[in-house]
Amino acid sequence: MTIRYDGKVAIVTGAGQGLGRSHAIELAKRGAKVVINDLGGAKDGTGGSSEAALGVVAEIEALGGEAMANGANVAKYDEVEAMVKATMDKWGRVDILINNAGILRDKSFTKGTLDDFKLVLDVHLMGTVNCTKAVWDIMREQAYGRIVVTTSSSGLYGNFGQTNYGAAKLGVIGLMNTLVLEGAKYDIRVNGLAPTAGTRMTEGLIPEKAFDLLTPETVTPGVLYLVSEDAPNKTILCAGAGAYAVSKIVETDGAWLPVEEQTPEGIAAHWDQITATEGEKVPQAGFEQTIKFTGKAAAGLGISLD
Repeated sequence: MTIRYDGKVAIVTGAGQGLGRSHAIELAKRGAKVVINDLGGAKDGTGGSSEAALGVVAEIEALGGEAMANGANVAKYDEVEAMVKATMDKWGRVDILINNAGILRDKSFTKGTLDDFKLVLDVHLMGTVNCTKAVWDIMREQAYGRIVVTTSSSGLYGNFGQTNYGAAKLGVIGLMNTLVLEGAKYDIRVNGLAPTAGTRMTEGLIPEKAFDLLTPETVTPGVLYLVSEDAPNKTILCAGAGAYAVSKIVETDGAWLPVEEQTPEGIAAHWDQITATEGEKVPQAGFEQTIKFTGKAAAGLGISLD
């Protein structure tokens, strides 16, 4: 089976360099028409230039593909709306959105400023919200859409000096989890990518030999699968150096405590039971937790909820 995107239109943000460039070029090679969105700023978000985006468009056109450049700042909804309108005017649809644009303002929580924190949230979290909001109704109306949010191991597990980045990157997973529920009947599938790649965003942070293994091209196959017609849904795919894994949010089965033990001391006494991994599950919606807890309480109290 060969995965292709003939007739599909894709928007890739932050596509002037690194991961975004790799994603965009490979989509185009497989038949997609691609919007190369890139503000053209430095990795801290300062400055701007259309040169990088235009360069990727030229690469795609040289390969016989179709692409257009757009310099919208994903943190500004009016610019994102204009980008989507230009896409619709040119190609009449949007099938794929890869939210890849990002910046870094790394500092320890003590040394970092709130302005930097807000800026990182604006680009990573609100940028993803803005782009997704701008294409959402289009995808609903055409009853088809594939969206990728770019998360990070820093958000999933933590990384020193990246409280702002980590908060934003876990935030997009919360967004994904609910979009999946709201988009299901329109065949809109939303997945997360947690990439590890050697790009200008990570240069100097990773040892040279490891950096050389972590090419963007080893991550892109995972993204291409996540935006294919047979894509999974609500999946966090981790990718780097040709290795792939899935990250999951699990909840232990837990324990119901009698009223007299519903105290801090009772929690401490039953901590091993509460945290036991046997019977843990990956909830598909938040209300499942409510059903589980009320069921345990009813069983413990010997009452019926019918």
